[in-house]
Amino acid sequence: MNETAGTVIVVGSGPTGLLVAGDLAAAGIPVTVVERRPHTAGNLSRAFVLHARTLEQLDARGVADELERVGRRLGRFRLYGRLSLDLSALPSRFNHILVLPQYEVEAVLERRAVEAGAEFRYGTEVTGLAQDAHGVTLRVRGPGGAREMRAAYVVGADGMRSTVRDAVGLPFPGRSVIRSVMLADVRVTEEPGELLTFQAVGDAFAFVVPFGDGYHRVICWDRGRDLPDDAPVGLDEIRETTRRALGRDFGMHDPRWMSRFHSDERQAPAYRAGRVLLAGDAAHVHTPAGAQGMNTGLQDAANLSWKLAAVLRGHAPDALLDTYQAERHPIGRAVLLSSGGIVRAAMAKRPWTIALRTAVAAVLDTVGPAQRRALGQVTGIGYRYPAPRGSHRFTGLRAPDIALAGGTRLYEALRGGRFVLITPRGSEAPRGGAAPDGREDRLAVEQWASDRRTALLVRPDGYVAWASDAGDPGAVEAAVAAHVG
Repeated sequence: MNETAGTVIVVGSGPTGLLVAGDLAAAGIPVTVVERRPHTAGNLSRAFVLHARTLEQLDARGVADELERVGRRLGRFRLYGRLSLDLSALPSRFNHILVLPQYEVEAVLERRAVEAGAEFRYGTEVTGLAQDAHGVTLRVRGPGGAREMRAAYVVGADGMRSTVRDAVGLPFPGRSVIRSVMLADVRVTEEPGELLTFQAVGDAFAFVVPFGDGYHRVICWDRGRDLPDDAPVGLDEIRETTRRALGRDFGMHDPRWMSRFHSDERQAPAYRAGRVLLAGDAAHVHTPAGAQGMNTGLQDAANLSWKLAAVLRGHAPDALLDTYQAERHPIGRAVLLSSGGIVRAAMAKRPWTIALRTAVAAVLDTVGPAQRRALGQVTGIGYRYPAPRGSHRFTGLRAPDIALAGGTRLYEALRGGRFVLITPRGSEAPRGGAAPDGREDRLAVEQWASDRRTALLVRPDGYVAWASDAGDPGAVEAAVAAHVG
């Protein structure tokens, strides 16, 4: 068994695992993806929405525009009958949600990872795990039988029933929130009036959204039918539940798949156990309300991958990985609360809870700041990371897609997986992308296209690591040394 210092094994080839693997491979880190399932493309996926912040992260990897061509953009959606949320004012290049099946996202991210050099082991199941001060040993069983694999770090992105999480002894506390939710992809003869509709009436709620390929995703629930996940689902049942919630069934026909599932709210207390890190559904699961599951996992991956690469390339101490927990765990908790709030409002039955839902919807529908805050949470652009006391007010914020001198923009500059230093025009900082002290592989230097005088150091995941209005070249160099290495 070889000691494979500087390598990573990612367990799970869903969107989260694929983004981590692609980022690491692009950074020159040897990475292997272990996936229990065979390598077969399929359309049986629950996730179907990319939000603005996730699209920004994918833009920083050069794949957002490709997905935009495949998916369908929706600029508005309706909740609870009267609440209409307009995304056009989002301060993002992606001022919409993008509707497309999860397997389309996976196909793009898998191709990117393969082209960058990631290796894949499909049909390979993790059966055990042990770690020591120098690495992690996985016991796996695959087409060639049982064997051991060794890496410096392991990322568990293997879903709600994570074998990796169980192997390191991390609990997954929480509970089932709603059972017997029905899901189907169907054709319709009547297009819904709203491009994305979510409504609850009495004991039923339904959610309908178009994929743009002739099929619509339907998610619906009937309070009176509490059945196990393996209970058969019929199109007539889905039609009837949707009709009760939305007033009509849109002429649903020709389903390509139907299923029944339950929705849990759970979160691991820690996303790191030594040299093992959890991401995506292995770290947190929540209701599908707000379509935040795949998005939260992809944003976990964007936060984690650059930190792993920095540690493994010797540019940062292992302690940098502790900031993954500090930054992403609170956001995972916030997503549990927001998605849970949406679904509990939809399930409201007592008159006073229905009245409260109506009042909250009215506030969000008429009060601009309240709606912007809600949209910031759902789309991910409103979250920020903790900043040290006394930091500039921009530190920890998501960096917008800043226009840069020369006609480029920030998220294009981030495509190299590097930090980006943005300095005022005409400043003494290095120009033309030349980083000081041989840091070209870790730092790109750009200048504002505008007359802004703030110096910004933006992390590879698009968050501000440091900022200053002082214009002191010494302070800039100190910040680069502290964060870039």
